[in-house]
Amino acid sequence: MTRIPVADRRTALVQAALRVIARDGVAAATTRRIVAEARMPLASFHYVFASRDELMAELIETAVGSEQTDVAPALSVDAAHGGMRDAIRAGLQHYFDGVRADPGREKAMLELTQWALREPGFEPLARRQYASYHEVAAQAAAETARLAGHEWTRPLDEIARILVSFTDGLTVGWLVTGDDAAAAAVMDVAADALAALAVPSGAGSRADTPAADAPHHRTTHHTPAPSTNAGTR
Repeated sequence: MTRIPVADRRTALVQAALRVIARDGVAAATTRRIVAEARMPLASFHYVFASRDELMAELIETAVGSEQTDVAPALSVDAAHGGMRDAIRAGLQHYFDGVRADPGREKAMLELTQWALREPGFEPLARRQYASYHEVAAQAAAETARLAGHEWTRPLDEIARILVSFTDGLTVGWLVTGDDAAAAAVMDVAADALAALAVPSGAGSRADTPAADAPHHRTTHHTPAPSTNAGTR
């Protein structure tokens, strides 16, 4: 019998667990169900993972990494050739096409998020999951603005959170209804709303600084607004 390297066994078990969760839910993802899905003996599981919880933690990290790869170009599609609104809309469509192509993965990710939030000690995994989503969204939003010759009028992390909120709602709504037309309407509104938060490069910079001809005494009493430190969901 060919000996399977440990790294390959881990990958196979993680992918098997993802399939079980996508199909039957987290509760069904017992070690026996997972090894059966992977077509491995039970001993293989315990050789690779110390516990089911260790597998679940790696599963979330792996799934998030996969989603990062798929979502990363979402907002930069054709940004250099169209306006900001069209670039955002194209990016949302790119994201949605990924959801439609593998709805099982999206269901599994939603289940894993809820599991991590309910399971004592695993809440940080859910926060890590959304921190990753926000990071990818921020990178994509920054690249889109650069290619389209625009800049955001709100902080980039705020734009990222708005975008993730839109895509979360889009995903859940479509998984429940399967209504492509409704999803398209959501993407249209989201693109309009996000594009309204961007201006051509240079247009917003003057609004962020006092006017050159403003009286000096008007600026000396300016008190900066306190910064906010929004945590991940």
